[in-house]
Amino acid sequence: MTVSSEPTDQGPKPFVVNIERATLENSNFRTTLWTGANLQLTVMSIAPGDDIGLEVHDDHDQFLRVESGEGRVQMGPAQDDLSFDRQVGDDDVVLVPAGSWHNITNTGVEPLQVYSLYGPPDHVHGTVHATKADEAADPTEH
Repeated sequence: MTVSSEPTDQGPKPFVVNIERATLENSNFRTTLWTGANLQLTVMSIAPGDDIGLEVHDDHDQFLRVESGEGRVQMGPAQDDLSFDRQVGDDDVVLVPAGSWHNITNTGVEPLQVYSLYGPPDHVHGTVHATKADEAADPTEH
């Protein structure tokens, strides 16, 4: 029997994970680790100079934690009004209120390793995007 080293979405079954290790070992742009009816856990690896992509979630808040790397968080009430602008690094948490436009850009020289919690889920159960281009080509993404 072959066991995949790639993580798979374990939701909605009960699940325990060493989130620091899972985040730091992730090399995909985005991987969903757990998707339930009301919550989703993803891990992300953002390449130097790249970003998550400017987006807004009208119906849910978002929690992001930086496990490793350096980045710039921008948020605001409109695409052209990102008046909240902060640098983030290891162990910082970013809280995004519903309805806020937001983006995180990797400003460092190493991958920016992040995990995120959404409530309700934002991605299809089992989503894996190896690259940002894969996300852009995925018709189920916003």
